[in-house]
Amino acid sequence: MHIIQKIEQEQLKSDIAEFKVGDTVKVHCRVVEGGKERIQIFAGIVMARSGSGINSAFTVRKISYGEGVERVFPVHTPRIAKIEVTSKGKVRRAKLTYLRERVGKRALLVKSGN
Repeated sequence: MHIIQKIEQEQLKSDIAEFKVGDTVKVHCRVVEGGKERIQIFAGIVMARSGSGINSAFTVRKISYGEGVERVFPVHTPRIAKIEVTSKGKVRRAKLTYLRERVGKRALLVKSGN
């Protein structure tokens, strides 16, 4: 069992920005198209965080052309170039699933924190 834990420790990223549920983030994703690689930004509100260690993931939601789009990112994947925290949010829930029912500007608003 110690061998598996040692391998997982080597796979963990150390340069991850601190962010919580409710924060607005920009996730810089590496996208491979053909033989070329480029970076695509997915900006939205962090709805949930789950897992621990190498299995940790987070869900980001944004509104694109009036339609809600959610995407789940593993935290320690090499596909993520970096995570920028645009603004901090102050929420009282661990999962912000209630944002799915909201429409328009209310779907993007989460109280700003300290």
